[in-house]
Amino acid sequence: MIRPREVRAPGTGRKLSLRNRLVLGSAALIALAAVLIGVVSVLALQGFLIDRLDVQLTSASTRSQGALDGRPGGNNQTAPPAGDFLALPGQREGTIAGLVTSDGTITAGVLGNRGSSAPLTEAQLAVLSTLTEASDPVTVNLGGTLGDYRIIVSSTPIAGESLIVALPLADVRDTVLQLTFLVAGIGLLAVGSAAIAGAIAVRFALRPLERVAGTATRVTELQLDRGAVALAERVSLDDADPRTEVGQVGAALNRLLEHVAFALSSREASENKVRTFVADASHELRTPLASIRGYAELTRRGGHEIPDDVAHAIGRIEAESVRMTGLVESLMLLARLDKAAAVEHESVDLSRLIIDAVGDAHAAGPDHVWELEIPDDAVVISGDRLRLHQVVANLLANARMHTPAGTTVTASLMWEGELAIIEIRDTGPGIPPELQPTVFERFVRGDSSRSRAAGSAGLGLAIVAAVVAAHGGETKVSSTPGNTVFRIELPGGVVL
Repeated sequence: MIRPREVRAPGTGRKLSLRNRLVLGSAALIALAAVLIGVVSVLALQGFLIDRLDVQLTSASTRSQGALDGRPGGNNQTAPPAGDFLALPGQREGTIAGLVTSDGTITAGVLGNRGSSAPLTEAQLAVLSTLTEASDPVTVNLGGTLGDYRIIVSSTPIAGESLIVALPLADVRDTVLQLTFLVAGIGLLAVGSAAIAGAIAVRFALRPLERVAGTATRVTELQLDRGAVALAERVSLDDADPRTEVGQVGAALNRLLEHVAFALSSREASENKVRTFVADASHELRTPLASIRGYAELTRRGGHEIPDDVAHAIGRIEAESVRMTGLVESLMLLARLDKAAAVEHESVDLSRLIIDAVGDAHAAGPDHVWELEIPDDAVVISGDRLRLHQVVANLLANARMHTPAGTTVTASLMWEGELAIIEIRDTGPGIPPELQPTVFERFVRGDSSRSRAAGSAGLGLAIVAAVVAAHGGETKVSSTPGNTVFRIELPGGVVL
């Protein structure tokens, strides 16, 4: 019997679904693009603003140079007040201007909001005094309330004298910071919107794949291991279009189902041939077996003087013909059940049926202890009385034949909802674990594990399973040393 391979429980692998991976992947790409665009935009704006500030700085330095060039006595080494070259037309608020003389003296101030000049602190003047002449503006942090400044240092017509002009970077920093927040907010909004839209789009895009998976799931729910199988499930033509990836999967699944359907049809045809052969052979064997048994009985009872060894041989022939007749009858019954022959349906009192079967078993096995557990009210179902009696009788015979003398065998009857439950328990040595999954298959025998008083062909439990299945029920077994339980679940149980 082919059993499904063990499948790991969902979730143990900690893997994301395809839908989640697609959504997260697209959101990550959009986030990366937003970050790159934002960084490039911020850096570009910052560079543009600093360049523009440098142009303004150069203009301010030129104006200050003009003010210095107009000093009386051009070669006068005395440093003029800072307001002379700071508070000039066109100078912006926050502009710093300073003059470093050849002897290292520095005069500098910062332009206020009303055009007045404010002095710098000693620490700020010390920072400015360390600067050397450079052709390009540099960024310097002056600390305090001033912060970062773009500074340019140029020479004056007087030897050894340097002009310092600086413009604040605060406006540039504020503008860049505002753009950073704006880009971050827009990026987050874009990523969130893309994730939601992507989830919706992926959900619609994967619907064909869900339908393909649904088809495969419905196929797994079919009983393909026995009987006639109508494998009509197929992926729709819309979901099996080979021009799409999902369609390729659907088309491959359809080809697989076609192959499986062909294999199942071949298997069913082969099994039908075997069943027909078994049924025909069993039917043909009944007549010669009956003749052998009849001639053996006639010879044994004819009153003729025959040697003892011949009489013993004739007796054995008669006994074996009886056993073979039972085997043939079992094979015929299984062949009919395999062909899904309808069982008769009538009102069957399971309580009376079990009482009679236990009574017969007690007569056949007086060396066992037989117990009966049935409810006070009768349990009645619709079924085939003779076949159901055979089920209980086979289970009781199985317990009697495969357990030693003195074993307690208990037959119980109960109801659980709409199910009538029959259980046959014994205290024998039990069934080996490796034999339990196949105990209801044909010609399975557990001779090596359970003591027995007579031989069997291994068809008794197979008949039990076949009859119960024909009634729409289920057969189960559990066994440990000292406690073997055969459980029969039959639908339609009602308590009267």
